[in-house]
Amino acid sequence: MAGQSSYSRLAGDEAAVISAGGGDDDYDAKKLRLLGYEPQLKRNLSLLSNFSVTFSIISVLTGITTLYGTGLEFGGPVAMVYGWPIAGTFTIIVGLAMAEICSAYPTSGGLYFWSARLCSERRWGPFASWLTGW
Repeated sequence: MAGQSSYSRLAGDEAAVISAGGGDDDYDAKKLRLLGYEPQLKRNLSLLSNFSVTFSIISVLTGITTLYGTGLEFGGPVAMVYGWPIAGTFTIIVGLAMAEICSAYPTSGGLYFWSARLCSERRWGPFASWLTGW
């Protein structure tokens, strides 16, 4: 539990949520209440729904067909062989960081709320939220 005490500064009173007990749904609901939200959305996806959302966001077919020609034309085979794995690694790192923040603040307007909440000074929170929206 010592590792979680430094984390609770960002995520609310983590110790209060853990000590209250309950199942996963209870934990999520209590966590949202600590953030000042009442849980209202259904927060689960079927396998087909998850695949559909992921596929539409990633859009593998359209991304590869448009970037394959550009990569070969301007970067050559070296850019294709080394560039994509390196860029993919950094993309995964950014995704993991965002997943960590998402687990700390499980809200529906995630990015806006995260940027406001993670500001070092609270007075800049609304501006950071607005900037994230743009």
